[in-house]
Amino acid sequence: MYSIRLFKALGDETRLRIINLLVQSKQSLCVCEMTDALLVPQYQISRHLMVLKNLGIMNTERRGTWVYYALKRNATPFIEDLMHLIEKHFKDTYADDLHRLNERLAKREGGVCVVGYTVK
Repeated sequence: MYSIRLFKALGDETRLRIINLLVQSKQSLCVCEMTDALLVPQYQISRHLMVLKNLGIMNTERRGTWVYYALKRNATPFIEDLMHLIEKHFKDTYADDLHRLNERLAKREGGVCVVGYTVK
């Protein structure tokens, strides 16, 4: 069942934090921005994004050098309701992630990432 696979995927805290970043920011993000916001290595972020993408809840778009990830718009009512719950209940839980993301997004030029990875 799809809903069980989705809850299993969101049972991983890193994947939940990724979804929270996307929900709270309401925009697409590149892997390097997520890496800097979550303080998690790039290879782990990419692995988690693949799980989420395979669930069919993510869109990808290549812009120049980077691939941007966003939540699918007009998803099922179940997904929409779940994203609203995450938006409402995890904003404060992962406030440090959001603070780091906002600092990182401030470095964008023309709305796109130009910095690359900064977390070591």
